[in-house]
Amino acid sequence: MKLRSMMIGAAVAAVAGMTVVPAIAATPANMLVIANRIDDITTLDPAESFEFAGSDVARNIYSRLVNFDPKDLNAGYGPDLAESWTVSEDGKTITFKMRPGVKFASGNPVTAKDAEYSLRRAIILNKTPSFILTQFGFTPENVNETIKALDDSTFQITTDQRYATSFVLNCLTATIGGIVDSKVVMEHEVNGDMGNEWLRTNTAGSGAYTLGSWKPNESVTLIANPNFYQGEPAMKRVVVRHVQESATQRLMLERGDIDVARNLNPEDIAAVAAEDGIAVDSELRGRLMYISMNQKNPILSNPKVVEAIKYLIDYKGMQDSFLRGQYTIHQAFLPATYLGAIDDTPYSLNVEKAKALLAEAGYPDGFEANIIVREAQERIEIAQSLQNTFAQAGIKINITVGTAKQILGEYRARKHDIYLGAWGPDYPDPNTNAGTFAINPDNSDEAGLTGILAWRNAWDIPEMTKETLAAVVENDRDVRAQMYEKIQREHQATSPFAIMYQKIEQTGRAENVHGLNLGGAITAVSYWNVTK
Repeated sequence: MKLRSMMIGAAVAAVAGMTVVPAIAATPANMLVIANRIDDITTLDPAESFEFAGSDVARNIYSRLVNFDPKDLNAGYGPDLAESWTVSEDGKTITFKMRPGVKFASGNPVTAKDAEYSLRRAIILNKTPSFILTQFGFTPENVNETIKALDDSTFQITTDQRYATSFVLNCLTATIGGIVDSKVVMEHEVNGDMGNEWLRTNTAGSGAYTLGSWKPNESVTLIANPNFYQGEPAMKRVVVRHVQESATQRLMLERGDIDVARNLNPEDIAAVAAEDGIAVDSELRGRLMYISMNQKNPILSNPKVVEAIKYLIDYKGMQDSFLRGQYTIHQAFLPATYLGAIDDTPYSLNVEKAKALLAEAGYPDGFEANIIVREAQERIEIAQSLQNTFAQAGIKINITVGTAKQILGEYRARKHDIYLGAWGPDYPDPNTNAGTFAINPDNSDEAGLTGILAWRNAWDIPEMTKETLAAVVENDRDVRAQMYEKIQREHQATSPFAIMYQKIEQTGRAENVHGLNLGGAITAVSYWNVTK
């Protein structure tokens, strides 16, 4: 499918299109049905998955060495497949004791050898999220020495230098930390791919669920895992249906066709809140909405142009209208609640100031550029708002809308002018975002650092990279927080990123559904505690 370019009228028409929803019976008592946008799923392999909806699937299928309890996210990470761990005196080696008696969905026992295989595999495959682990000095060449099972119940990792233990363990809660059934995966290896092709559409975990089916851009079905060490979930089946439009999700929720609607706009939230039998939940998430400017574009690499664009965004106008209740203004790369987060908001809509900056940059009459955006209602509406306010300073913006896969492909290939999208943290440590917004160790095209947003936007920042790497190894919590505050303020003033909002997820839910936890600002959704 080709990407399609559109101006505002065509974009409105695309959003207005409604999916035809066939009438179906109310959901069974032991089945959870959710409407959500899941077109960003490109793979189910935990070593490769790096999108929001894919993280939801992985959290419920793959257990980690350490993980978050959905009943108490504020407690931070705790034991999962590892029941305990110790740290060496030099702080570099962490030794895990595996929880006894745990089985994979296949019935195979979960051992330290599976943990060894899983983390080594993630390093060797070197897919997009691999930097979450390679930042600790792990390489394909050294994993045999740095990631190893000492016996079936003892697993050990050794980092290249001392890091805060909490930082290392928080990283292991990311999707890439999912432990796979090494026997099953190796049975499906083809041409040395370590089962990557098979795991794109199959699963081999020990979590609460197994994969029933994945139909791209249509649905994901999860089946309760009777071998789950915490007990088989009450919801024997979870079906997540891809429903693009808010109005369609609302209709399905009101008719009882689904239990949960996750992409309702403010108007539809207000409507379902007035309905008997439907509850509305609001949860602050870690997801940020931002635009970024490719520094390969000679116009967009001009600092005055970048600054002008930050003054051409109607932050408050959008927050108070079509984003009402679902996004709050936030202009720094660390989400609220994270160590070192700041609430500075130095930018607001100021067309005259933007015009003066553009004149200083040599573009008094503006210029023309393209913005790429995923086919999601609120994102298209943001793009339309930008198109309008940019035009007030003479900047003509052409909007290109595509599926999540199409738009992410263009973004990761550094082929965009301006990208509009969202970014969510992978683990609850400030480096989760600093390590992608404020680091770029190699700006060459050949580096292929697709998991790093600074690289995607060709932003070469050797000094900020050094500052961010220094913050990673700082053990004094207060000093470390101050370092991130400083980096964020520098980032706000100089980066080609205009961070706009932090997500407040408003969910429409049938009142008989209890225990659904979306993951707050630190992780993904959990289904295994849900009851009806």
